[in-house]
Amino acid sequence: MSVKNKRLWYNKPAEEWVEALPIGNGRFGGMAYGGIKHERISLNEDTLWAGTPREADNFEAIQYLEQTRHLIFEGKYREAQTIIENHMLGPWSNSYQAMGNLDLEFMHGSDALGYRRELDLGEALFKTQFTRSGVRYTREAFISAVDQVMAIRLESDQQGSLDFDASLSSPLNYSSGKVSKNHIILKGQAPSVVDPMHDQTEDPVIYEEGKGMTFQIHLKALAEGGRVEVHGSRLVIRSADAVTLLISGATSFNGFNKDPFKEGKDPEKLCLDWLEKASKFTYRKLKARHIRDHQHYFNRVDFDLVVQGREELPTDERILSLREGGRDDQLAVLFFHFGRYLLICSSRPGSQPANLQGIWNNMTRPPWTCNYTANINTEMNYWPAEPCNLAEFHYPLFEMMEDLRVTGRKMAEVYYNCGGWTAHHGIDLWRTATPQGGPSKGPASWAYWPMTGPWLCQHLWEHFLYSGDKEFLRKKAYPIMKEAAKFFLDYLIEDEHGNLVTIPSTSPENTFIAPDGTHSAISMSSTMDIALIWDLFTNCMESGQILEEDEQFRKIVEKARDRLLPLQIGKHGQLQEWFQDFEEAEPGHRHTAHLYALHPSSQITPRSTPELAKAARVTLDRRRVFEGTDTIGWCFAWNVNMYARLEEPEMSYDYLVKLLRNPFPNLFNAHRHPKLKFYPLTIEANFAATAGIIEMLLQSHDGEIHLLPALPKAWDKGRISGIRARGGYEINMEWDKGTLTLVEIKSSLSRVCKIRTAKPFSVDGTDYLVNQNGTIEFKTEPNKSYILTPSVLNSTLI
Repeated sequence: MSVKNKRLWYNKPAEEWVEALPIGNGRFGGMAYGGIKHERISLNEDTLWAGTPREADNFEAIQYLEQTRHLIFEGKYREAQTIIENHMLGPWSNSYQAMGNLDLEFMHGSDALGYRRELDLGEALFKTQFTRSGVRYTREAFISAVDQVMAIRLESDQQGSLDFDASLSSPLNYSSGKVSKNHIILKGQAPSVVDPMHDQTEDPVIYEEGKGMTFQIHLKALAEGGRVEVHGSRLVIRSADAVTLLISGATSFNGFNKDPFKEGKDPEKLCLDWLEKASKFTYRKLKARHIRDHQHYFNRVDFDLVVQGREELPTDERILSLREGGRDDQLAVLFFHFGRYLLICSSRPGSQPANLQGIWNNMTRPPWTCNYTANINTEMNYWPAEPCNLAEFHYPLFEMMEDLRVTGRKMAEVYYNCGGWTAHHGIDLWRTATPQGGPSKGPASWAYWPMTGPWLCQHLWEHFLYSGDKEFLRKKAYPIMKEAAKFFLDYLIEDEHGNLVTIPSTSPENTFIAPDGTHSAISMSSTMDIALIWDLFTNCMESGQILEEDEQFRKIVEKARDRLLPLQIGKHGQLQEWFQDFEEAEPGHRHTAHLYALHPSSQITPRSTPELAKAARVTLDRRRVFEGTDTIGWCFAWNVNMYARLEEPEMSYDYLVKLLRNPFPNLFNAHRHPKLKFYPLTIEANFAATAGIIEMLLQSHDGEIHLLPALPKAWDKGRISGIRARGGYEINMEWDKGTLTLVEIKSSLSRVCKIRTAKPFSVDGTDYLVNQNGTIEFKTEPNKSYILTPSVLNSTLI
């Protein structure tokens, strides 16, 4: 495993939170600044949210459903939208909270020589080094998933030279104090109400007695030499040779449907237990346990390009150089590894899913409540999970879907008088499934979108496609998908032509110009609705066949699928976004929801549906004309994937470079939108770009493995190992001058492996010619590897 280009590094401390560097274990997270005189590590815990379980359903909404449907059938779209916005929305989702800060104040000045701070992605280790007054100081920090603590090691090359104070604070209501001579505690409580940042109210943050999440942070100092004392609520360390700080944090969260104050867990017991167990290990042992665990996942995949790079520059300077027109193709490699690192750090089995900012947040009122925005962002977070060999890190999303079956089942009945389950675009810790925004506060363009169920279900199906795990399909995936399908069997209604349509319907978060000149988001059967439901129904049908059950249900679903509107091509040659060929109110709109059928779905491909693929390209071209009016980082990341699916490497590469020019100094995606007064962090572009790089190098969505389908000219030599393809394959490959020189395919199943190629290959010494379909095919056995090398044969057809 190469260590090349797997470090973010800087020659100065972070001044802002978006310059700090992230560490995490899926549940517990930190952002480390690397200060000289004053070090801060901001803390997060993935279950620390405002609010409590609540009745979020709007029981009057059902009274207006039929009225809106009649108006839509009559073409009165704006009137229908007004009714929805005034009468059919629910409350805002709750807000993810910043937990607190660990502050270290050193008894020396802030000037230093030889300063360096870095984040080693391969070891998940934050490190700061500098020299002051002839003393070399070193700090390391990591958050262990094995031992559930943050460990910070402070050392110097001269005995007795560590003098600092350590304290804990929180932006929430808290108190702090002494536990023992080397142990302090912070006890806090989250608000019961936090209005979103975008909802300007007089009293947006409310604390109530007996309501809200409680939490604790514990800090323990283990000093070598010197002394440790507690002064008030501060740890005071003087004349130490070396110090290990252990931090644990926990909340009272005990499930999405339990009151965290009255029925919650005891965070103190959790914190003390973790600290006690971790204290039995030396720092060296804690670090070794942490690195071993992290590398078990991180080292599954490696990627390297023999291309120009600027690794000798600090990471922030590399970004600036690229922004100013420089060249740094190695930055794409670093970004790829950073995306894998972030998924490992923010989503582990047993944790909550990665939210809009992963697990890292420094605000009480974060942008968009830092929730699970499921009309694209949440899904993008998990695009790299399967191809990047991190399938286990998909599980928290699946567990959230189990919770949503409960809340979404009730919502489906209350809002739509339907069976099954679904959810709308904004989900929180309490699994809010309702359309949110409140009367006249939430535009229906994003607030009204009951399509979360089928999009999330696509992740269950993808997990099965990559693994072939029938037990997962039987026990987890199919039951959730089947119940989601039941909702749409009830929600779909017949139009005047006998088609089954979704109504009301939106195309997130876009608007159109109706024939009467009004701007509206509400109509029926948007293209994304059709594509999502088509996938859900198809996946349920295939699941039933694989599991040999539910034949009658399969027939019902198939009949309904056959009555959905088809994907259509509009008057500009574009893939039509709505059921009619409306003009867009914002031609440069950031969402391209109707291109879901191209990616991440596979309903549109260049070979199986060439006309629709051409229409998808026209759609992207039309968006590109207006680029900059609304497009932002995550849009660029999605474009990397979509152009890769169209097998257009230079366009895919172009959008990856655009994305790499615009992150924060710590490589987090900056949501740089022209309508915003400041640029918040949203993490989905980091994940989606990592997945996009795989799409450029490997595709397997069309029943075959396509190697290097969108390799840009700039990447003409490189290698990648450990990536996964649908069908149960793990792949290593090397290429030179844009041509494959070696491929190793390991199969976990008994399958016929199909490789798309223009040239014949030798598989374990046996030559295979290219058939009429443009593929070579060979049988595989479970847990066996196959070596593919270019064949000397000239014939390309049999």
